[in-house]
Amino acid sequence: MSFIAYPSMKEVAADWLETIPAHWSTMRMKSLFEIKKRISGELGYDVLSVTQSGLKIRNIDSNDGQLSMDYSKYQMVYIDDFVMNHMDLLTGYVDISRFNGVTSPDYRVFQIKRRDFSKGYFLYFFQNAYKQRIFYAYGQGASELGRWRMPTDNFNDFLVPVPPPEEQAAIANFLDRETAKIDTLINEQKRLIELLKEKRQAVISHAVNKGLDPNVKLKPSGVEWLGDVPEHWEVQRIKTLSSTISKGTTPSTIGAEFTEEGIFFIKAENISNDKVDNLPAFFISDETHGALKRSQLINGDVLVVIAGATTGKSAVYKSTSPANTNQAVAFIRPCEDGWSEFIQLWLSTDLVQREITLQSVQSAQPNLSMENLGNLSLPCPPAHDRQKILEFLEQDIGKFNLLEQQIKLSVELLQERRSVLISAAVTGKIDVRGLVSDQQAAAE
Repeated sequence: MSFIAYPSMKEVAADWLETIPAHWSTMRMKSLFEIKKRISGELGYDVLSVTQSGLKIRNIDSNDGQLSMDYSKYQMVYIDDFVMNHMDLLTGYVDISRFNGVTSPDYRVFQIKRRDFSKGYFLYFFQNAYKQRIFYAYGQGASELGRWRMPTDNFNDFLVPVPPPEEQAAIANFLDRETAKIDTLINEQKRLIELLKEKRQAVISHAVNKGLDPNVKLKPSGVEWLGDVPEHWEVQRIKTLSSTISKGTTPSTIGAEFTEEGIFFIKAENISNDKVDNLPAFFISDETHGALKRSQLINGDVLVVIAGATTGKSAVYKSTSPANTNQAVAFIRPCEDGWSEFIQLWLSTDLVQREITLQSVQSAQPNLSMENLGNLSLPCPPAHDRQKILEFLEQDIGKFNLLEQQIKLSVELLQERRSVLISAAVTGKIDVRGLVSDQQAAAE
């Protein structure tokens, strides 16, 4: 769909916006909204939290995130109130509440003053201001620490473009319709990604547990959770295939600290999507690396997260550069070449992940012992079979990865179009008057 511009524009006195349609006005936040601060004084209300997916009812019985000891000191939120995390202009957000409840006293709760104004229009405006970092220039604090807040005075004085009420409603309705279409396409693409992942997982699982020959004779593996394996394969424990199974340690154990550059230090958060991610980047000095001999890695080590929410995730360290890892990450060093990739692929299967979950000590966080890791049984094909499996999977997984990258690019383009469309509509760059009624008439 192509859009037209407004026929006449005028300049405005806002630092962040140059022009608006000639018949629009500008108003300061304090003229549009009234900030509310209503402390509940009692317990029993739903606790609401602002996320980048909107305002959610929080599960206060879980251990996720920071929990308050006294929700009676939280402020009241009613249906149709705006709730804004103004304490974090980088990763915070804003939403209109669909619930009655309480929320953090650090959030900003406010109501629109005029009943004829569209809450939907202003919500799109606010959310766009977060997405486009418009509010960021009006913040204060320490952004590198995630504490970049918008003071009340800056909020009150912020200049907002205000279309006539009926046009606010038209813009909100237009964006509701168009973003719903885009969101449907995005969700379809994301579902396709999930189906690709399931298919890829099934291909890997069958290859490393049953081989490539559909007619091969099978035998019981002797391990209940592992099931049958090809007749000519062996079943061994990881520790019998490895010269070393060890976990890392932190620099603090020898009184050292992280540095701005130096030897790459791998944490659990660096292991994702079966690869070692260079970000976030942690480093230690050469001296610290030399002292932490137990955690030194070499090319071909299989890294396994053994503590925390991502327990069981794995990757092969593929580099000749020195590196270390911490106590949340173990490494398996195979006795022979050609086993690293096979072990890692096997570890990544749903079958093994379920077993790791069962064996992990469930306290505050999962924790897999070194003994349990070493005792995991895996099917061991002969070298010739193993090489063919790895070659097959490299080619097949490459196809899946390429398709996934293409779909992710499509999702990014759709998300970018969504953001551009919202920004253009709420700042008067496109004229959507009549489009909603025209679409409704066409539908009828």
